[in-house]
Amino acid sequence: MSGTFIGMPAFPPPIPPAFPRAAHDAVRDTTLRGNLRHATHTIRDKRAKAVAELADWQQLREAGKRIKDHTLRHLDRHLVQLEESVTAAGGVVHWAADADEANRIVADLVKATGETEVVKVKSMATQEIGLNEALAAEGIHAYETDLAELIVQLGDDRPSHILVPAIHRNRGEIRDIFLEKMGSWGRPAPDGLTDTPADLAEAARLHLREKFLRAKVGISGANFMVAETGTLVVFESEGNGRMCLTLPETLISVVGIEKVIPTWQDLEVFLQTLPRSSTAERMNPYTSMWTGTADGDGPRNFHLVLLDNGRTDALADDIGRQALRCIRCSACLNVCPVYERAGGHAYGSVYPGPIGAILTPQLRGTTSEIDASLPYASSLCGACYEVCPVAIDIPEVLVHLREKVADQGGHGHRLEKAAMKAASWAMDRPAVMAAGERAAARTRALHPKRPPGATAWTDSRDLPELPEAPFRDWWKKNRT
Repeated sequence: MSGTFIGMPAFPPPIPPAFPRAAHDAVRDTTLRGNLRHATHTIRDKRAKAVAELADWQQLREAGKRIKDHTLRHLDRHLVQLEESVTAAGGVVHWAADADEANRIVADLVKATGETEVVKVKSMATQEIGLNEALAAEGIHAYETDLAELIVQLGDDRPSHILVPAIHRNRGEIRDIFLEKMGSWGRPAPDGLTDTPADLAEAARLHLREKFLRAKVGISGANFMVAETGTLVVFESEGNGRMCLTLPETLISVVGIEKVIPTWQDLEVFLQTLPRSSTAERMNPYTSMWTGTADGDGPRNFHLVLLDNGRTDALADDIGRQALRCIRCSACLNVCPVYERAGGHAYGSVYPGPIGAILTPQLRGTTSEIDASLPYASSLCGACYEVCPVAIDIPEVLVHLREKVADQGGHGHRLEKAAMKAASWAMDRPAVMAAGERAAARTRALHPKRPPGATAWTDSRDLPELPEAPFRDWWKKNRT
């Protein structure tokens, strides 16, 4: 494993190293690479079969793209309608401009109940803002209830995949984590626990059941929010989410503003595309929907925290905004050759893989070393675009963000610009170009294998050998 995000850091977490350095360590971890290769290949093969069952998959893909693009163009109107609908249904809406404000709102809401424990549904948004660490600083313990998130939390680890946060762990490692850590968090793992999936799932079920029955506050995210009714939707495969959404007296949902869709009819498209593209299922085993509060059924108090945290900045970018279409299916991670070898921790973000390489720099900016390096964490092979169920052109956004990073300057970019300017001047003057080619050919034995200023290229590539004579001289000699 790389040194990035191993161990739960203090809040706020430290800035991780740039992607190349983190990936350099990760690719040498043979266990990690084996775990990733097995898991990603299995998931993507199953997904391909599930998608192939639908003759109109490309039409659904285009429909999802258009729904998302329309919503983003009119985001202000749909968010206002959502607030009105949630409020009319008995919920309370809070607006959070950034992570600090969102964490403060949630912490205050939990403290107002007098509780010091909460149960959580798997949520990328709460990971993005570091909610668990922020709550811990306020004396509130947050228990993850998704099986993979539980593994990550018990192991003092960080998620490395959007859909399968513990994809970097194998069954033996998970068994050891349960045996070592479960007892200090609640009900211990049973003696003689094996690494069979059924035994591991049963140990997690028994461990979590007491927390579900005791918790008075639940925290969730949402896959979608329907503006016309104020309904929130969560897709899951285990049922733990439904326990969190229905048993507590107070439910707090933290959701990115881009998750809104206008109507129920729009939801029908994503009910078909998201399960097949993420878990390769025709339908999620558990699709939970709730609208405000109801007497005698579910939580008595519902709070919706609408999170910006850089999303309006991304929305202002005509090319980059398509990243906000993302429905978090993780299909792009499973086909990415870079992710398969480097793993999720190398990206230094809760959003790893191709989508993280374009979403994170837009949410956080590109001033830090890690965020400036993410647009380069790709081979631009285009596999991510081919599998995206909402047709995000990830390679286009990567190139766009690379241009932005280059425009910021920096030593390497200044040298590159100077070299390109000199090359342009020489290429505009044929006599100068010819003289330079002849001089380079005659001195080729003296050229270093790793010329200064080119280490970003030569660290992973060999420079081509110069021929004995320039092409134009060879042509005059052999083809005149």
